[in-house]
Parts: sequence; structure tokens; C-alpha cells
Amino acid sequence: MTSTVPNAVQHTDATSEPITMFGPDFPYAYDDFLAHPAGIGQIPATGHGTEVAVIGGGLSGIVAAYELMKMGLKPVVYEADRIGGRLRTVGFDGCAPDLTAEMGAMRFPPSSTALQHYIDLVGLETKPFPNPLSPATPSTVVDLKGESHYARTIDDLPQVYRDVMDAWNRCLEEGADFSDMNRAMRERDVPRIREIWARLVEKLDNQTFYGFLCDSDAFKSFRHREIFGQVGFGTGGWDTDFPNSILEILRVVYTEADDHHRGIVGGSQRLPLRLWDREPQKIVHWPLGTSLSSLHGGEPRPAVTRMNRTAGNRITITDATGDIRTYPAAIFTGQSWLLLSKVDCDDALFPIDHWTAMERTHYMESSKLFVPVDRPFWLDRDESTGRDTMSMTLTDRMTRGTYLLDDGPDRPAVICLSYTWCDDSLKWLPLSPAERMDVMLKSLGEIYPDVDIRKHVIGNPVTVSWENEPYFMGAFKANLPGHYRYQRRLFTHFMQDQLPADRRGLFLAGDDISWTAGWAEGAVQTALNAVWGVMHQFGGATDPTNPGPGDVFDDIAPVELPED
Repeated sequence: MTSTVPNAVQHTDATSEPITMFGPDFPYAYDDFLAHPAGIGQIPATGHGTEVAVIGGGLSGIVAAYELMKMGLKPVVYEADRIGGRLRTVGFDGCAPDLTAEMGAMRFPPSSTALQHYIDLVGLETKPFPNPLSPATPSTVVDLKGESHYARTIDDLPQVYRDVMDAWNRCLEEGADFSDMNRAMRERDVPRIREIWARLVEKLDNQTFYGFLCDSDAFKSFRHREIFGQVGFGTGGWDTDFPNSILEILRVVYTEADDHHRGIVGGSQRLPLRLWDREPQKIVHWPLGTSLSSLHGGEPRPAVTRMNRTAGNRITITDATGDIRTYPAAIFTGQSWLLLSKVDCDDALFPIDHWTAMERTHYMESSKLFVPVDRPFWLDRDESTGRDTMSMTLTDRMTRGTYLLDDGPDRPAVICLSYTWCDDSLKWLPLSPAERMDVMLKSLGEIYPDVDIRKHVIGNPVTVSWENEPYFMGAFKANLPGHYRYQRRLFTHFMQDQLPADRRGLFLAGDDISWTAGWAEGAVQTALNAVWGVMHQFGGATDPTNPGPGDVFDDIAPVELPED
């Protein structure tokens, strides 16, 4: 690895670049790539107007389609449900349209720098998200084993919570070279990143998150591990991740993905919807005023029901209406499990090792329930205690995490009564929205016995269990121990010169293909990888001053572990 890669240069001043979620596995600066005046590539004029299928209208699919359109190709987007994917913003029946709930992605770290490029591009605003103990949160209540603690900062909590935070910091430092890696990532010191990470991948690929904690003297206390699992730091408890690979967790903490979150004003789904309607000023082949919407007559194609290879190594797609179309290239951005169930697939679409990797993908369950309320009553002060009437709440009760969301004291507001994952999410699965709300209000009533939340509710609850959504089958990927090799196969799939000739032309994208699943940044990065792959297939290239992810792949490719 040399230090001459233009988008992965070393910086001696750690403040000269923001930390970014390019992650340690593939330290490519997607934000620099997108911001470069030369653009992200072009294809020969002979390919202009050629149709390329994009399966999935979530953020990854819309970003990929938007960039392909700018190059002069004609993306054909297929979407089974609605544009946005897990950027899903919904309203409440009978309430003002600007009163919304985020059923999927709702908080984004500043380190999501490629994502921020598109947020800025479409003119959206962000605001601080009220995570536990964050500056945007007036107060937090931690309720464990029937004992509640009210806090505005961590210093307001009992000493044991600060001891747990210190234990986590020690554990990261001693077991994962946290400060060294964080510094290298902030400075974009690629050789140092790769040196540290190669050692850790080999050492820790078979280790669970919980095992990593147990191996640390800092967490020799079971009580400390239990509190950390239930409360954690940043977005809340970590215990639902305990069975997962520690490498997944290190990617989050190294990139500060769990810190300083912001929400998108008006809802996260506005991002893909605005990209769908946006008319780029720099566009090849298509006249000014062209948008993805105009190329599709306003609506994407319906769900894909079948994909197979046909003569000439082309991808033939059948949709829910029975319409059959054939393409020289396609990008699949949905959850990879859909290729095993909802879509009738030809085995020839992928090499067998890639099919195995998709079958081994581990998805986490997740559920949320929101209710609209008449006003942010939680900001009322209890005259006897001087405290907020209600607070952002972390608990070991069924609700686990309760978030309070408002746009001002005199306007209707929203409560996320519960946000849960894995086993905690499965507990809600058989219950109707009304039944879920009843259980949640009962749990919160134990914590706030003098607060009548129900009297403030002005509409029906809205809820989601992502594991029960037919076109998702889970919330997001989370690798188990030993899954690094599988993830590498899926992430590197866009480099198709290394594949047999009869297995090329279909590209994978989406956050579950990325190293940072569960974060919108991973959806954007893998979309850009797939766009580079399609461009390369069409004989196109990037500008020499702005090499793309495939151009520098050999220099910064993910660590390759032996198979034997």
C-alpha cells in the first residue's frame, strides 16, 4: 500500500478531516469521491440510453439509479412496496400531515459523510436527535430492577454507571487499540488503519461481543456487564448485540457511528423521494429537466418475482405484472434473503460461494411503536421535585427504550413508546398495535405512576416489526462470529473482473452488503460501488484525478482470511 491514493491520503492534522464511516475494512473516502469536481465517472457514448435494472427503491437503489442516470444510462427501478425502503416516514390517521413517525432509520451520525452529501444535495435540514443523556435530551431516566434514576448528564447517575462507562473505555483500549485506530481513521492514515485492523480481524473474527467483554479484566464483574447490556452508552443498551461478532461493534465505535446523532427534519424518507424527483444540472445524454421520476412516468416498476440469466450473459427480470424485460446489467439492493425466497432465482446468477454467504447472513429483528400526543407534556415540571414530568427512558422492562420527540411547546408531539431489537422485538410480534400500546403504557406507568400518558394521546398508534415485513424479513444484518469471510465476498462482489465471465453483470448493493449494516451510510457506499461496477462493465472510467472504489481496490481491499 502506498500513500499516493488520492482519496485515502494521510493527514498530519487530525482536525483537517472529519471522521467518516468508510470503516477499517475498506478505507476509501467516498465523501471526497462525491465532492470531486470531475464527477464519479462516465461511460462511452455508445452505451448512452441503455437500460439498467435497479431492484429496490430504498436509499441504495435510488442513489445508484440517480448516479447511473447522470452518466447517461437509463435506470429502470423496481420497487415492491414504496420508495424509501427502511427510510420509512409515516403519518397518523386524523392528525396533521407534518406529525410523523420514523419506522426505520431515524438517527444519523456526522460520520455518515457520503450520506450527508445527498442530504445537502437535496436541501434537507437535520437537527440533534434526543438520545439518552445527549445535549438534545432535556433529561433521561434509567430504570433497572425497579429502581429509577433521573439524570441530565452521566454525572447525575450513581457511581456504578460511571464505573461501567470507564470499564467499556478500558476494554476498547486494551483489547482493540481504540485510540490508535480512532486517530488513524480521523487522519485517514490508511496504512496504519490496515495494519491495526488486519491484526484484529485475524484475532477476533471468532469472538462474540459478550466474549470480548468477558475476556477483559475491566468487565470481570457480571453486574457491570449486565448494566452495560441494559443501558450502554450512546443509543442505549448493547445486550441484543452480545451474540454478534465483536468486529461488528468495533466498526461502530471506531467510526463514532453511535455518537452525536441527528434526525432529518420532516422525515428521513424525504431523502430518497427528493432524489427520485431531482433534476440534476450536470447530466449526460438526457435533456435538462430529466429526473428518475420522469424516466419512469412517475412510478417505479412493481416487485420483481423472477430473475435468471439468458443468452449473451444478460439478466432477464419478470415483475409482478408478468412483464418480462432483459438487461445487460442489473443492481440488486434489497435484503439478500429475498433472493432465497421472494424472488425466483436462477442459480447461475451468482457463484456458489456468494449464495452461501447470502444464506449465512444474520439479520436482527427490530420493532417500534409511536403514538401522537397533544403536546410535549413531558417538559412540564413536577413542582415537588423540580424534575421533568417524563424523560427519555431506558429500562429493563418491555419497552426498553422510549423517545420523546417534539417541534416546540405548543405543537402536537410524538412518543416512541418502545424501540427494541432481537428477542425483545419478538415479544411484541403476536400483539396488535393497540395491545402493544397497552402493555407499553403499563410498563411506563410503573416508572411514572403519577403521569397519565394515555390522556394526551390524540390518535391511533403506528407500529412496525421489521422481521414480519415481507420485503425485508429483518431489520438489518449483524454478522455472527466467523462471518467475516462471508461479508467480504458480498462486499467485494462489485469487483467482477475476478468472477467467471458467466457470473458477471448483476451487482449487489444495500447496507447488508456493507461493513456498516444498519446505517444508511453503508447503503450509499455500496450503491457507489455498484455504480462503479456498472460503469466499468460498460467500458467507462473515472477521471484520473478522482479514482473510484474499484480503481484503488487492490491498494485498500478488505483483509482476506485463509479458507483452510
